[in-house]
Amino acid sequence: MPDTTKSHDAIELTAAAEDAGQRLDRWLAQKIEDLSRARIQALIHDGYVSDGGTIREARTPVKPGATYRVELPPASEPDVAGETLPLSIIYEDADLVVIDKPAGLVVHPAAGHASGTLVNALIAHCGDSLSGIGGVKRPGIVHRLDKDTSGLLVVAKTDAAHQGLADQFKSHGRDGRLYRSYLAFVWGRLPLPKGTISARLGRSQANRTKIAVVRGEAGRSATTHYEVLQVFPGERSTGDVSLVRLVLETGRTHQIRVHLAHIGHPVLGDAVYGSGFRTRLASLKDAARVAASELSRQALHAETLEFEHPTSGKKLKFSSELPADLSDLAIAFAATEKPRKKRL
Repeated sequence: MPDTTKSHDAIELTAAAEDAGQRLDRWLAQKIEDLSRARIQALIHDGYVSDGGTIREARTPVKPGATYRVELPPASEPDVAGETLPLSIIYEDADLVVIDKPAGLVVHPAAGHASGTLVNALIAHCGDSLSGIGGVKRPGIVHRLDKDTSGLLVVAKTDAAHQGLADQFKSHGRDGRLYRSYLAFVWGRLPLPKGTISARLGRSQANRTKIAVVRGEAGRSATTHYEVLQVFPGERSTGDVSLVRLVLETGRTHQIRVHLAHIGHPVLGDAVYGSGFRTRLASLKDAARVAASELSRQALHAETLEFEHPTSGKKLKFSSELPADLSDLAIAFAATEKPRKKRL
């Protein structure tokens, strides 16, 4: 183990004999838990790492007995303005914050959404508690929800938390640390009570703003598991609606929406991937038809989020009830849940 001393604005580590020859950026990332490898590479590039002389190459081999000094410059101010916006905060500590995101809220500033986003709101809310992710005082977004998807979202406040959470989301629960589930109202009756949708996803060649199922080795692998919780019969079979729980094995853009549309069961209210919504409305029973016609977004909600706290290792579990619009939809469907009469 190297000898380590730490001051307010710098970290010094002395390499042991067994450390010789390792890449400097990789070695420092292993020894300094609070900094990601990407952050260390940036510090090296900017001249903040030295061994008596400034080092500029991340791949520089470690020398046994050498003492490496990593200076920690103050985090710079974000280039995104903070805005005081209403937030539903489920949990918060020094490392992270869990948000119950409403439908309609964009997560990150982008073209067409330069302000009024979750990031703008978190910069204002967290203030100086943002310690500098990647050297900038900004919240660390490790996963996103579409603008019109509601539900649970965890955001890092420190570089170390960002690194720890990103590692968990990268594995998507395959190592048991992370679990997240979604609820969705979808058209039709799914083929099995439980099942798996595996289909590669990539940018649509016909419309580059959309994601599509692609053939062969194109795109990226994507797997979605589903479980049917309830089926609501329509006036006709084309108006049947299912409430399903979905668990992701991968986390591709629009994955749930594209996968469900691909198997012929698009999410209710999905204007992008659920064509024929208005036509299908006519197949619903009266109360359900009224409730569904008032839906202004896809009926998809991030229901459950479980993960290991990136600092303490404690297992955290959060759940979110259906928001008002989807709860009203469920009530309307349940009120008309009498089975259709069989034809003689």
